[in-house]
Amino acid sequence: MPARDNPTARQARLGAELRKLRERAGRAAREAAGLLSTDQAKISHTESGRIGVSEERIRRLATFYSCDDTELIDALCAIAREHRGQFWWDEYRGLLAPGFLDIAELEHHATFMRSMQSVTMPGIFQTEEYARAIYAGHVPTLPSDEADVRVEHRMRRRSIFERQDPPRFEAVIHEAALRMRFGGRKVARAQLEYLMEVSEWPSVTVRVIPFTCESFIEATQPVLYAGGVVPQLDTVQIDSASGGRFLDADAELKKYRALLDTAEAAALDATESRQLIHHIAREL
Repeated sequence: MPARDNPTARQARLGAELRKLRERAGRAAREAAGLLSTDQAKISHTESGRIGVSEERIRRLATFYSCDDTELIDALCAIAREHRGQFWWDEYRGLLAPGFLDIAELEHHATFMRSMQSVTMPGIFQTEEYARAIYAGHVPTLPSDEADVRVEHRMRRRSIFERQDPPRFEAVIHEAALRMRFGGRKVARAQLEYLMEVSEWPSVTVRVIPFTCESFIEATQPVLYAGGVVPQLDTVQIDSASGGRFLDADAELKKYRALLDTAEAAALDATESRQLIHHIAREL
């Protein structure tokens, strides 16, 4: 099997979790290779996500590593059974950079999500016109067909809320983001009205940190915390002008859980937040 040049974030995560299990067991890569009658280079490629691994091999490795966490192993096997072309975002492979596919994949598999936004609306809750205005500000300017594909992909990400059991999503948005007039007054007002609609969805909670808040300072970059089917597979996605980053180290997950807890403690409750969003929309 040829090595993948660009494993998805989820494929890389599977490999990373296998590496963690091996290291916790105090086993060397050459020992794992010996168990599977393969070479050490293939173990390295597997642990980097560049080579796939079968469910049978995952379970053999888990036994070798003395891992009795059946829920984690079942979750890793579920990742291993996934294949290219299985999900809607695979249609955009070759059209969009891998990071766009990775965020759609992360949201699709999340059991719950928590986000914090300081300047823009959460991507998954953006209207088409608002998203188009955001991409219009890209440097360098995007070709029109590239912008169209990005907007279409962003709109399709919302399909997770159409499932029978959609993931719980708790969004904390700074008032600054509500007052940004990306695309002009009409686009900004429509975005706020849509956000109010979203806030009424059963699985969604939208809360606002007002300008008057004096206790919360750290609101510099968008944060998305996605819960895995087991806590070991939780992931944080940090967005920036240079692209998104996926974090999964225990210390990083703990740090961002604490940050989101602080943000939620500083935010207005859901009813007060809707009132503030409505007030700002009326001002436009």
